[in-house]
Amino acid sequence: MRDTVTRPTEVAALMAGLIGHHHRVTGYEVGREKIREYARAIQDRHPAHCREDAAAALGYDGLIAPVTFVSILGSLAIEELFVRVLVGYDLSQMMHTDQQLILHRPVQVGDRLDCDVCLESFRQMGGTDIIVTMNLITDQHEEPVATTRTTLIARTGGVADPELARAVAAVMMHKAPTPPATTR
Repeated sequence: MRDTVTRPTEVAALMAGLIGHHHRVTGYEVGREKIREYARAIQDRHPAHCREDAAAALGYDGLIAPVTFVSILGSLAIEELFVRVLVGYDLSQMMHTDQQLILHRPVQVGDRLDCDVCLESFRQMGGTDIIVTMNLITDQHEEPVATTRTTLIARTGGVADPELARAVAAVMMHKAPTPPATTR
């Protein structure tokens, strides 16, 4: 169990010292069925997400993933950042408020992706912590695949209603296996 920081002033001091901190999740392998499942889940019916011949007609060697596929690895990396590095937050009480995405190239079957999450900024306003991360997703050749910026809001020391927490856990996506992580 990790220690938690519950006073806003303690959190602010800790977070200020972590601006620029990087956390890396490595080795997410993109498979054909992962792309197909994700495309079905978001109801993206573009044929290049499910048929090799359609992807080949666009010049790709295999299936290409929907643009937002990178959110899978980004979510895993941000969760790892909060579980391993940033303290004082109940992840069930955190809200994802904004996302910006620059796709450098489509994700393809066979890609092995890494995600470097950098704590870009932190501020407190009205009892709420506003946390911004910059996330660089690269392939097995260290070539950029996507750059994202994620804004989250949270409160430190908040206690969730146990019934609400159980209800949320029952409807939320179950945790996927997490790739190895490194912190620097």
